[in-house]
Parts: sequence; structure tokens; C-alpha cells
Amino acid sequence: MKSRKVGIMGGTFDPIHLGHLVIANEVLNIFKLDEIIFIPSGNPPHKNGTKASSQDRYLMATLATLSNNKFTVSDIEIKNPEKSYTLNTIAELINIYTDTEFYFITGADAIINLPNWREPEKLLKLCKFIAVSRPGISKEIVEENIAAIEKNFNGNIELLQAPMLQISSTDIRNRFKNGKSAKYLLPESVEQYIIKNNLYLENNNEL
Repeated sequence: MKSRKVGIMGGTFDPIHLGHLVIANEVLNIFKLDEIIFIPSGNPPHKNGTKASSQDRYLMATLATLSNNKFTVSDIEIKNPEKSYTLNTIAELINIYTDTEFYFITGADAIINLPNWREPEKLLKLCKFIAVSRPGISKEIVEENIAAIEKNFNGNIELLQAPMLQISSTDIRNRFKNGKSAKYLLPESVEQYIIKNNLYLENNNEL
């Protein structure tokens, strides 16, 4: 058995908000992990470009996680100019963190699409997956998909019913764009960073 258990929480974090932190803390406690690494995406293959720069998203994630000594932030993807595939990221982390068991944290909606990820069978051998419930997605459908994925790709996927906050990065961006308050939806330090750097305003919202 490996000596450390580390959770990987990837995402655009554009911006990071309290929903991300609540889920990470639940996973940390329930699975008794030693650490959770937040990894802002660099150049994800399945998403359009982000609104804030890689550096801004990395700094906001760092500000948001400062108060928890078991949360860290990695620039492993944003410093890589190539497409960011989860398989490559996990493989690189395994080389960096020896004697560590990895748990990849993602939404239940993303798990359903896992067979379309790069080399899912190989990925499921490298780490365990924790699928977090999302509002509006049938638990039965998710469980059926997880069972099929585990059978077809010989993986280990845990389904977690975590407290869900109805917060989205899209809504937060729109609030800043339209001059509305986003207070209490994200850490105050992140809110102040966005305001100070004029992120998500109309004239900054085009890529």
C-alpha cells in the first residue's frame, strides 16, 4: 500500500469559487486524503478558451486555497503549451510524487463521458476516480454508466453525493461583466483580485 493519498482537482477555475472548495474539502475528509492538488487547466482538448489568463486563474486558485494547509495549486498544465490531457498530467505527477495513490476528482457528468477521454483504460490504471454528484443528473443513470465503465475498462470509480452549492463560474463571470455583486459566491481574496485586475468586464471578455 502506498504511503500517501492525494486528490487531483482539475478545472478551468475561471474563476475558482466556493463550490469547488466545498467539494474538495468533502473529498479530503471522506476519503481521508493527505492533500488535494488544484490544477488549473492549460489548453484542454474539449473546451473553448478561458476568459481569464492562465496566470490569473493560477493566482486566484492560490489565493482561494491559502487558508487550508492540505490544499495546494500546481502549474503543471498551464506551463505546458500543448493540449492538456488528463492521462499525461497524471503520468507526470506519478513521476514527481513517489509512493502516492492518486484520486482524480471530477463531476458525475464528466464521468459519463470518460470513454471518450484519451486512453481511458490506461488512465484508470494510473488513478482512482471520484465522481461528484451534480444537480440535474440522475443518480441511476450515473451509476449505470459507472458500472459499464468499470466493466469495460477495469477501473475503480467512487460516486460521492456531496453538498452541492448552486454556484457556477459562468454566473460569476456574468455578474462581474454586468456590474453585479458576486460576494459570498467565491473567497473574498479572489473577489478582490478580480476587481483589482478588472477581470471579466465587457471589454476583457473577448479572446
